[in-house]
Amino acid sequence: MIVRWGLIIALYLISIVAIGVGSVSVAPIDVWNILKSKIINTDSINTVSLAVQDIIWEIRTPRVILAAVSGAGLALAGLVMQASVQNPLAEPFILGIASGASVGAVVAILLGGMLTVHGITLGVASGAFIGAIVATLGVLLLAGIRQRLSTVRLILAGAVVSALCTAISNFIIYMAADAEGMQSAAFWTMGSLADAKWSGLFLPVLVVALMCAYFLSQVRNLDALLLGEEAAVTLGIDATKQRRIYMALIALLTGVLVSQCGIIGFVGLVIPHMVRSFVGAGHRQLLPAVILFGAIFLVLADLLSRVLLPSGDLPIGIITALMGAPLLMKLLFGNSKNFGG
Repeated sequence: MIVRWGLIIALYLISIVAIGVGSVSVAPIDVWNILKSKIINTDSINTVSLAVQDIIWEIRTPRVILAAVSGAGLALAGLVMQASVQNPLAEPFILGIASGASVGAVVAILLGGMLTVHGITLGVASGAFIGAIVATLGVLLLAGIRQRLSTVRLILAGAVVSALCTAISNFIIYMAADAEGMQSAAFWTMGSLADAKWSGLFLPVLVVALMCAYFLSQVRNLDALLLGEEAAVTLGIDATKQRRIYMALIALLTGVLVSQCGIIGFVGLVIPHMVRSFVGAGHRQLLPAVILFGAIFLVLADLLSRVLLPSGDLPIGIITALMGAPLLMKLLFGNSKNFGG
């Protein structure tokens, strides 16, 4: 409980600081006053100009909220997948879900104008969601052909689907004749929160909130799956059925988040291991801590992506990869006894 409240307070303070830092810096107390005046619809504060208030409220606040929501959702996805497949390297990107969402989004960006049905054009959000669902179905079908679904076959099927989807995305980008679309697609595949708007927050906030609530009610099943199929059967849990349900939900979650912020790797891999090292492997304590720490991690990563380059934003996927690569090497070549310990 102490850790949980500490993370909540840290997330609040870091978010206030992140909203105020940028090309135009605003003191934390002024950020708080601006947010309070906007939320309760009171008169604007006199110490900050209206232009700066608009920057804080219309640009930075939705961006920080999207960063927190996306970080929480991606960390949750990684934790659930690691428990479900009993593999410390599992995350949506390794199992091909995010790569499938990337294919759908790239198709929507570069070919969306050609994909119109009854006057409705395929959008990036719907394209990413469709791609994530198709990739998940492909992984489940490959892993379950003629045999019972197993964790090893899931990992192998995910690697195959991920490689195939990455190749398809790169092929579409390479063959596209639209130079502006190619640049947008290439930047999007590296992850970005620059397009965050209030109007686009409803869906990711709703989906992440529902997923967090659902999986908080599944801590017993997650503990059982982490212990193995035999332990799950002993407790009366159908491991294969639960694994399929969780994979489908993670595909939905990943598709929604990827459609909003692009490909942001390593969050689902890094955060569960960082938190597990000081909270333990029990999901009752681990899951809420991972959600909060994931939000903090991505808010900080987005802050770095905004301030490192004076001329513009650095894709956030680069920041998370630079942070996550050392941990991945530690997992591959070091000692990771804390997983399931």
